[in-house]
Amino acid sequence: MGMPIIQPGTITRGDAVGNIIESVATEEAAFAHILNAESEKIMATVNNSSATPEQLLAINASVKTAISAISRLEMQLQAKLELFQKTICQ
Repeated sequence: MGMPIIQPGTITRGDAVGNIIESVATEEAAFAHILNAESEKIMATVNNSSATPEQLLAINASVKTAISAISRLEMQLQAKLELFQKTICQ
């Protein structure tokens, strides 16, 4: 998936709001891919019969860090959408 191309020039307010919503949706899709990769990392480690408790704890800490970062970014996306909530509903 590539970066969206936003052409310079005159666009309507509706187009601008649509671009913002599209950017939020793109970021949400990226978050979903990251979370899926983190779950696959956990499953691969848990299914590895030679995984040590230390390795399991390290994977857990890594996933926790990723989820915390995504949670913070989700709050920013929510704030971005709330700025345009009235515009979206019109």
